[in-house]
Amino acid sequence: MTQSRQSQVSLSDTPYYHCISRCVRRAYLCGEDKYTEKSFEHRRQWVVERMHYLASLFNIDICAYAIMSNHYHLVLHIDEALNESLSHEEVCYRWCQLYSKPILVERWQSDQIVSEAENKAALAIIEGWRGRLVDISWFMRCLNEFIARKANKEDECSGRFWEGRFKSQALLDEDALLTCMAYVDLNPVRAKMTVSVETSEYTSAYERLLPCKKVSVAQQQEKPLEYTFTKKPLFGFVGDESQHNNENNIPGIPFSLLDYIELVDWSGRIIREDKRGAISNQRPRLLSMLGLDDDTWLSLASNFGKDYHGAVGSLEALATYASNTGKRWIASKNQLRLH
Repeated sequence: MTQSRQSQVSLSDTPYYHCISRCVRRAYLCGEDKYTEKSFEHRRQWVVERMHYLASLFNIDICAYAIMSNHYHLVLHIDEALNESLSHEEVCYRWCQLYSKPILVERWQSDQIVSEAENKAALAIIEGWRGRLVDISWFMRCLNEFIARKANKEDECSGRFWEGRFKSQALLDEDALLTCMAYVDLNPVRAKMTVSVETSEYTSAYERLLPCKKVSVAQQQEKPLEYTFTKKPLFGFVGDESQHNNENNIPGIPFSLLDYIELVDWSGRIIREDKRGAISNQRPRLLSMLGLDDDTWLSLASNFGKDYHGAVGSLEALATYASNTGKRWIASKNQLRLH
């Protein structure tokens, strides 16, 4: 039975979620269509630009992504603390970059409210917007609707572009988060679209390896004129050797970026069947930290998305998540027992 998004998102259990959207039938999000011989490669940049733009407005961070030919993956982090700290004015400004402003809110902004009832009504609207700024459904709606309209306009057609509503998985612990991120970043390698992580364009791993990526003039002109935010970077890694970040409670992914890139690169070289004979015998440090043997990790990183379930984590984390979301149990083949 289809479940509401509200019943699948439990911020008390985890702020991390894996989202997938797939095109309907044989529609192409990106790539080369062998039937029409048309190239849709330029649409990958649409998704990346829109994704970063929305991350700058929403209090949602992007941990990992991969833009494939007919679907895309996102691993998102919800920053509830930052959302609560925003002023009413900041919430209003952010939301109104995406949608038109009600007259009542315009009057509130210009101090033209004449009664307490009007003031309460305006603030209620703004508080509703605050909730949407940490709502994955609204984030995905703003992303998918924009891409669908632009693709349909280019194709000179109308109708459904996406297969249905996006799929969402709760990542209940650090092990599930790391496994999912690696699975997402390795999508082009598994699909034989590329031969290595450093050449896997339109993935988060590739973006992290190119911190000084330049944006063309044409790409800059495509951005909405009212967009005044700087590009929000991907959610950072804070598990460095110095513990400086942990001491200051800086939010971020609890691993070292270098360790993560090493693990993804190592996994990608092993997954490639034509490179099995040239694998380094040195295991990535993260595997030892997680208590994983090589075969278990490769199975997880290769098959993470084969059987979709609403949550991923240890048996204990799944039981807590089920209780907090009003379910008796959570079916998951991705029950991680990594330690």
